Amino acid sequence: MRKILALCVLVSVLVSCKNESESTLKVDVSNIQSDVNIERFDVDFYTTSSDDLDKIKKKYPVLFPVQPDSVWINKINNKDERELFDETQKVYKDLNDLTSEINSLFRHVKYYNPKFKSPRVVTMLTNIDYDNRIVYVDSLLLISLDAYLGKKHEFYNDYPAYIKQNNEKEHIVVDVAKTIINTQVRPSKARSFIDKMIYKGKNMYLLDAYLPTISDKEKIGFSEAKFNWAKENEEQIWKYFISKDYLYSTNKELDKRFLDIAPFSKFYLDQDNQSPGRIGEWVGWQIVRSYMQKNDVSLHELLRTSEEEIFKKSRYKPKK
Repeated sequence: MRKILALCVLVSVLVSCKNESESTLKVDVSNIQSDVNIERFDVDFYTTSSDDLDKIKKKYPVLFPVQPDSVWINKINNKDERELFDETQKVYKDLNDLTSEINSLFRHVKYYNPKFKSPRVVTMLTNIDYDNRIVYVDSLLLISLDAYLGKKHEFYNDYPAYIKQNNEKEHIVVDVAKTIINTQVRPSKARSFIDKMIYKGKNMYLLDAYLPTISDKEKIGFSEAKFNWAKENEEQIWKYFISKDYLYSTNKELDKRFLDIAPFSKFYLDQDNQSPGRIGEWVGWQIVRSYMQKNDVSLHELLRTSEEEIFKKSRYKPKK
């Protein structure tokens, strides 16, 4: 009986700790105004006629660089373009869920940044321009829906798995949040490996704040197996970095091995292919989380704090 009671107490403590940790970033945004209306340029453009083209050009002037009308008409009628549009419509007949997700995101951004103004949100097709899936400039946010048709879609057959795994509709709001964050966080001048990890960790912590209901796996963009590998090997990863004297190294080769987008991180060990790329970003995220848990600072104070100070005060101890 005592063992059962002890187990219950232990479970209760663990659950309460988890809830306390998670609740720190779950804020009430119900009174914050955000009324996103996603405009469908993709639909308007590919369903228009030559007679109505001027109306579309007036509605979306920024999306029409100077070209003869014949260029746009040919684009509308192009066989490959039509196929791309038809396939996108199968997945995105309506955008109710995405609208709700972006509304929630904007409310959270405004909670922490009251001066933030919700941009005009427009969906479009870019022939799967992976590097420009989301474009955010001033008062305009562009979303390329054709880059989010699902990782198993035949259009992505030539893409490597570590790239197309995030070509899912659930990842759109994550990419939108990351694009906004990139405009809010000053570019880092960090040179050491530990500083670069923590800089990226800061950005990830902003994702925690802006998307508190999104899973960690979705935010970091790892596959299920590689996300679990990162969690299970956190202590070994940290020990490896320390044993190799990498923390204060300024060798840019470490960026390629542990921070850049890649199919896996390069420890030069037999199990490398089990690891996710960008494992240094994941470690930096855990360091920043440890810092925020152990120090009473606001989100704005976090962004103003140097990577060196964050590391010292994080008292980071990886999970075994």
